[in-house]
Amino acid sequence: MKNPNALKIFILEDDTWYGSMLHHYLSLNPDYEVRRFENSAEFFNHLHEIPDVVTLDYSLPDMAGDEVLKKIKETYPTIQVLVISGQEDVATAISLLKNGAFDYIVKDDDTKDRVWNTLLHLKEINGLRKEVEELKEQVVKKHDFSKFIIGKSDEIMKVCAMIEKAAKTNITVSITGETGSGKEVVAKAIHYNSDRSKKPFVAVNVAAIPRELIESELFGHEKGAFTGAVTRRIGKFEEANNGTLFLDEIGELDINLQAKLLRVLQERELVRVGGNEMVKINCRIIVATHRNLLQEVQNKTFREDLYYRLIGLPIHIAPLRERGNDIVILAKHFMDAFCKENGNAKKILSPEAQQKLMTYAWPG
Repeated sequence: MKNPNALKIFILEDDTWYGSMLHHYLSLNPDYEVRRFENSAEFFNHLHEIPDVVTLDYSLPDMAGDEVLKKIKETYPTIQVLVISGQEDVATAISLLKNGAFDYIVKDDDTKDRVWNTLLHLKEINGLRKEVEELKEQVVKKHDFSKFIIGKSDEIMKVCAMIEKAAKTNITVSITGETGSGKEVVAKAIHYNSDRSKKPFVAVNVAAIPRELIESELFGHEKGAFTGAVTRRIGKFEEANNGTLFLDEIGELDINLQAKLLRVLQERELVRVGGNEMVKINCRIIVATHRNLLQEVQNKTFREDLYYRLIGLPIHIAPLRERGNDIVILAKHFMDAFCKENGNAKKILSPEAQQKLMTYAWPG
């Protein structure tokens, strides 16, 4: 029976005798799961299994050792690589270590013992890393953020911590980030983990509503307020009563409407368009924008008093291109969801596909 906590080791060594010897020696440790490959093509076909450690023969006949190291690190940065070489070359060793190798070991009578001791050290490091990952997962699962937030990067963990903080209060939250970075997802995570979770979550994209309609959309209107207003209609503030109103792209709100929004936020009451009755409101406000609102204030296109009323608890979402392995995690998540939805067999992302995903400059 396999040890689920075993250190997974791949040996890439074209010398059959030497590779077999190293495989046999390392397999004596029951905490190691060891596999051996004699060429880089076979090795890269299995790299998607993501070993913890690779022992890499520097002098492979089919691919240069430094190229193998580069490809491993570009695709799976967390894999630790021990380079084993028949030559003692200080300049090469320094270059490899700078490019991500964990150690450079020269083949001699003591090689297998050096590899053994280095692996013991790496197993300890790997155990600590797994503990950190488990703690990160606990942070995400504590409030069931996994329904909303996909990823394990430090940037996403910071966002999760801010979501947890925001969910415990009724303070206004302002979310910033590039278009497509997931601002509405974060807003929903806050709402559905707050004490308002059983009440409505109402989202409004301010930029998507024509300027002449946005006032009645937000605040509602009375019958006869304007041509076509044949009945009374409540606005989004009233729809979100006791729940959460999410105002996306708040930076696009017309300057003339900003004063009315400010008053509604201050007084917690509104008057429908064409009416004179004060309507009390009770909803949590979350706003989002891809703009720099402080710059908009300086440009006189956004009211300073409204800015300070909305800023509340700020949450910034880093773009995907800055979130490392979250790219592959998201790709696998959506691929699994697509396969499940369409009744297809589960697919695996090849190392080449993962590398292309990781090197693309993802917007948002």
